[in-house]
Amino acid sequence: MNVAIVGVGLIGGSMALALKEKGIAKKVIGVGRSATSIAKAIELGIIDEALPLEDAVKQADFIYVSIPVDATIPVMQQIMNLITDKQIVVDAGSTKFALCDALKDHPMRKQFVATHPMWGTEYSGPEAAVRGAFAGRACVICEKEKSDPAALQAVENIYKAVNMHIIYMDAANHDVHAAYISHISHITSFALANTVLEKEKEEDAIFEMAGGGFESTVRLAKSNSAMWAPIFMQNKENVLDVLNEHISQLRKFKASLEKENMEYLIELMENANKIKRILK
Repeated sequence: MNVAIVGVGLIGGSMALALKEKGIAKKVIGVGRSATSIAKAIELGIIDEALPLEDAVKQADFIYVSIPVDATIPVMQQIMNLITDKQIVVDAGSTKFALCDALKDHPMRKQFVATHPMWGTEYSGPEAAVRGAFAGRACVICEKEKSDPAALQAVENIYKAVNMHIIYMDAANHDVHAAYISHISHITSFALANTVLEKEKEEDAIFEMAGGGFESTVRLAKSNSAMWAPIFMQNKENVLDVLNEHISQLRKFKASLEKENMEYLIELMENANKIKRILK
């Protein structure tokens, strides 16, 4: 089938590579705002050609949208106005409720499948695309009952073909869970990086001492702000709830140190160790 990838960066580019590798895509058409990114995607063999959005949609059987979430709603509305009932539209955004709500009454809603492949890195752009990126990862599909059964089945088959396992969830619950397992991790990483950068103004040697623990904790701070700021804003209420709880936990550690309460400090850390039940 002909595939249009709207947004040829990390996720869209990796999906294009996967669809080519699995023989699912006969032709991959790229759509992007940056001529430089489009040229790089062609150079890297991620896409076969580039077209404006309207032309790409008209030629595609399967349209995969992976762009910042603040741009997704207007672009998706434009796409949905162009498609026929023979085409399938999928998005890969990290927030789902706002988009699903915006499209709930669209006459072509049944041709849309709302998804979130749970994979990513701190890098962006076509150069960040990875072969085999999705293998062994989860993909959330939201509001499956609102999608045409044939379209849903086709999307499920594609994600399974790239070796993902599928989780079904409503859009509101997805955004709550995403705030806890993804969005807070990024905010924490950004905040820690800023904390250390502020201190580094006084002590040049601080990064010379940085080890693997620091690198792994602040890795996400290298993530693209143009992508993550809209995610935080679109999922603001859930992110604020998680932030409040996170700040409460930080205060507990602070209080245990201020009061030299070794027993409470150990209790906090041993309680945190229970995460090993989830993360092996």
